[in-house]
Amino acid sequence: METKKEFNAIGVLTSGGDAPGMNAAIRAVVREALANKVRVKGIMRGYKGLLNEEIFDMQSVDVANIIQRGGTILGTARCLEFKEEEVQAKAADICRKQGIDGIVVIGGDGSYRGAQALARHGINTIGLPGTIDLDIACTEYTIGFDTAVNTAMDAIDKVKDTSSSHERCSIIEVMGRHAGYIALWCGIANGAEDILIPEKYDYSEQRIVDHIIENRRKGKKHHLIINAEGIGHSTSMAKRIEAATGIETRATILGYMQRGGAPTCKDRYYASIMGAYATDILLQGKTNRVVCYRDGRFVDLDIEEALQMTKGFPEYEYNISKNL
Repeated sequence: METKKEFNAIGVLTSGGDAPGMNAAIRAVVREALANKVRVKGIMRGYKGLLNEEIFDMQSVDVANIIQRGGTILGTARCLEFKEEEVQAKAADICRKQGIDGIVVIGGDGSYRGAQALARHGINTIGLPGTIDLDIACTEYTIGFDTAVNTAMDAIDKVKDTSSSHERCSIIEVMGRHAGYIALWCGIANGAEDILIPEKYDYSEQRIVDHIIENRRKGKKHHLIINAEGIGHSTSMAKRIEAATGIETRATILGYMQRGGAPTCKDRYYASIMGAYATDILLQGKTNRVVCYRDGRFVDLDIEEALQMTKGFPEYEYNISKNL
């Protein structure tokens, strides 16, 4: 691929929460750039590392044997001060000082806003959707979701086995502070009786209690509730349900295990294609874009357009989960 403009070097960083598959994306960015005779600089710890000039040259060997690893070799950190205009200008100056003409940013909506700010200050930027929550409106796929949901599903199966043996009610809390996609997918895949998600929960515990009692009357010996992190309070909820039903109820919070572990084939494959795609369009001179997966294709959109989109909730899937 011929570059549209001359690039001295491009940077790559990961920002916000880590997600399995980020390393595959980093690897693809590095190797696609080097294949096009463009230098790559790794930026440690996201925007915070950029401001601290934690920047190093990356070679192909630096990304060897990382595609199967969870997390991110570049590290990640929150950087609230990056919202300030003077801090953004300082970051752009650091990029110029380091010879970085463009940056690939791997993260969520907050990371995109940082990329957008760098673009306003003259640094070409491309965003990649890296979040386990599947909560970026512009794309049907986000790096890490597939691994996280499979990790959660496997753990829930194990808890369900022992809870069934003891004829308990189980509340299993999965990640998803503002979005219930992990809970919805696991609720259907694990055969949950109730799915509690931020988008739909009415905070009526009596309805859940009634459902448990009704199912026990029908002869069902176990009741599985998948609870999204955004609703939370699983332990206290379990105590209230046990008091109301007389049925032993236990809460299990899966927590950060959902962020870790070896990425699935899908996360490795999609993240690799997205990383290479981001590099290619960056080298063509594009900026202020985000790479998305839509209608079976990898495409790129303007970041501002992407941030204005709203993600519609899958009403049909949620409604049929009650019948299943």
